[in-house]
Amino acid sequence: MRKVTFRASFSILIAVAIIIGLGIYVVRYIRHGEDWALYFDDSTSGCTYQLTDRNGVSLATMEHGGRYYSPDEGIRISCYQLIGDYAGNVGTGIIQSFEKELSGYNIITGIQENDDVILRVTVDSELNKVAYNALAGRKGAVIVSNYKTGEILCMVSSPSIDPLNPPEKLPDGVYLNRCISSSFTPGSVFKLITLTAALENIPDIYQRTFTCTGSIEVNGVTLNCSGCHGTQTIEQALANSCNCAFGELSLELGADTIQKYADLYGLTSSCTIDSIVTAAGSFTKDTAGSPGLAWSGIGQFEDLVTPYGMLRVVSAIANDGTVVEPSLLGISDKTTTLINKTTADKLADMMNYNVAFKYGTGTFPGLNISAKTGTAQVGEGKENHAWFVGFLNDDAHPYAFVVLVENGGSGLGAAGAVANTVLQAAVNNS
Repeated sequence: MRKVTFRASFSILIAVAIIIGLGIYVVRYIRHGEDWALYFDDSTSGCTYQLTDRNGVSLATMEHGGRYYSPDEGIRISCYQLIGDYAGNVGTGIIQSFEKELSGYNIITGIQENDDVILRVTVDSELNKVAYNALAGRKGAVIVSNYKTGEILCMVSSPSIDPLNPPEKLPDGVYLNRCISSSFTPGSVFKLITLTAALENIPDIYQRTFTCTGSIEVNGVTLNCSGCHGTQTIEQALANSCNCAFGELSLELGADTIQKYADLYGLTSSCTIDSIVTAAGSFTKDTAGSPGLAWSGIGQFEDLVTPYGMLRVVSAIANDGTVVEPSLLGISDKTTTLINKTTADKLADMMNYNVAFKYGTGTFPGLNISAKTGTAQVGEGKENHAWFVGFLNDDAHPYAFVVLVENGGSGLGAAGAVANTVLQAAVNNS
């Protein structure tokens, strides 16, 4: 009897072990089956795919083991960080990130040989060429999306290389997509976050006036402004990008409140574009009444943002407070409410006032644009980073945009000029 009991127990243990093993295998298969299939498919010799832009222009092709890029050198260079390369140097490139979609992998059937896969992404390669040429060899990033559908129309990082003819000495950071994988000092574009906090936490913000004499003293430290703006309303303070006014607001709001709104906008967290993970920005809270706190609300101190993070900010402002999460694969069905509609409408009006009052509508002929400049001090004797962010008030062309020119100097003169070139092309060639 004891032998029967022992054998029965042992059989049950074996059965349980088999069930657990099968469970582990199924979980691992679901998670890693694609990687196994690609590995054992003889370097995907049976896999055929074509990666195209939104207009069907070829970006990359694999045909029975042969790997090819676009025949257009301008497309290869301007789309390099977006597409990546077959060596996997750009970890966030489409070739690496969308391997499953390109291989035609199916969890049931694996990789289907002889099935031609065509993956069309939302980017316009010709617009990428325009953006890359507008940067004119300077380090920077340009990203444009449709804030109603989430489709990313342009994503350019500079400097770049031709994957068919890479130089012996690679430019610094060429394998990083600056739009999504790098964070930068934002300068005055961060004032949109501080302004959001002020609109929702200071009841008389529209009745107040702010006096700028060119600088303010904060705990014995001088905080300089870009000019002497005199007496201003909050709308005029934003258009003047007045450090004095926004330094005062930062001190009044406090670090916890500004941190809260940076977090609400998603600037301090990593995001995903389809399956691509982006870098996170950061906001450091300094003590109450400190110069660091005053500077942080102006977009200096230790503030960092990604261009993609700022794209989500201006997209939400343009779209009643809700961002349609950007996508490279098509019209997005994911939305996130960042701020309420009333606040978003106020911000949108002020950003439009910026253009009319300060930047000049003639700077952007034919475009009804709402925008904010940023001139971020980076120290070490280097030129300032130039930012220009915003959106078009145009139902036919609802485009949000972010332009960063590293060490470019003037936000309006450097980044604004790039934005105008790209937006004119986007509107007139659509």
